[in-house]
Amino acid sequence: MMVELDWDAIGVEPGEGRHVVVGLSGGVDSSVAAWILQERGWRVTGVFMKNWEDDDDEEYCSTRQDLIDVVSVCDLLGIELEVVNFAKEYKERVFSEFLAEYAAGRTPNPDVLCNAEIKFACFLDHAMALGAERIATGHYAQVRRWEDEEGATYQLLKAEDGTKDQSYFLYRLDQAQLSRSMFPLGRLYKREVRRIARALELPVAEKKDSTGICFIGERPFREFLQRYLPARPGEIRALDDGRVLGTHQGVMYYTLGQRKGLGIGGVKGGANPDEHEAWYVAAKDVAANVLYVVQGREHPALWHDRLTAVCCHWISGRAPHTHWVYTAKPRYRSSDAPCEIERVEGDRAEIIFAQPQWALTPGQSVVVYESRVCLGGGIIETVVTQPGGAG
Repeated sequence: MMVELDWDAIGVEPGEGRHVVVGLSGGVDSSVAAWILQERGWRVTGVFMKNWEDDDDEEYCSTRQDLIDVVSVCDLLGIELEVVNFAKEYKERVFSEFLAEYAAGRTPNPDVLCNAEIKFACFLDHAMALGAERIATGHYAQVRRWEDEEGATYQLLKAEDGTKDQSYFLYRLDQAQLSRSMFPLGRLYKREVRRIARALELPVAEKKDSTGICFIGERPFREFLQRYLPARPGEIRALDDGRVLGTHQGVMYYTLGQRKGLGIGGVKGGANPDEHEAWYVAAKDVAANVLYVVQGREHPALWHDRLTAVCCHWISGRAPHTHWVYTAKPRYRSSDAPCEIERVEGDRAEIIFAQPQWALTPGQSVVVYESRVCLGGGIIETVVTQPGGAG
């Protein structure tokens, strides 16, 4: 079937026979991205990355079905396909760091590291070895070349579809990576991507979006983590008075702000006199193996307006201005929150939010924006509340 698109609005440059390698995951987004590039005259090669082998079975890991779907899409579009295996690199560069962070009591975001170390490093290097000029993925984000008085740089922009924007996960990309990357879906809405896939009769048109750990997939998370970080039961204590309320299976299995799975009762927003408000994880003492909880989502211990970020990366290669109003996302699903960067020293930054933020979590990424431009970010190390803030 024919698909009518406004190519100027989509903003994908004509390929004129140039070579692009597209990372195909078996989902609808990367499949439509490959078709768009093909339509724009690029010579497209598809690459399917297999990066997890520990328990590649049908119960949890969808790698086998994903590859079948990729083969079907490539056959339909007439695209050459190559399967590559970066399992060793994934384990060394991503999964080992993932486990180390959890063992230290922090809550990492593996998708951020996976993008920087695998999808836009190993995959990019492989594509260049194949003679490609660019790589492309199905991420919802945009890249543009920008010139100002300080010279030309490549900027990472939010996607047009704010509900699907994935620039948060891409903030560690550098100038060399961005200059070779294309995101064909950056100006499309998800509903339009589905419409295109249906019109093309792609076999993945109705396939559910993938979730779970990058390249590992969906599975009972605590059970999965226990295979690598054995259970270490300890006390659950009330932060306010130190009462022992129950037993946890290991502080590394819990994240700040977590409500479900504590096993100590409480009803969220309980209105009846006989009911208690829900308990939330407020702090973790890894050395003492104690999990601290508080009652009620509005408890002051869950709200902070200042954080220190480490391992900061700034996309332009230049740190942003201090005492300038930006916005930041302290987790992927959070709203953009007005903030200032008070101090930048090396790869560390102090960020102050205009309003207290809920459950700021060490190990998560805080990503800074100026309007729609992603400036970069870092890993949350510590959080505090200033006098006069939330509590």
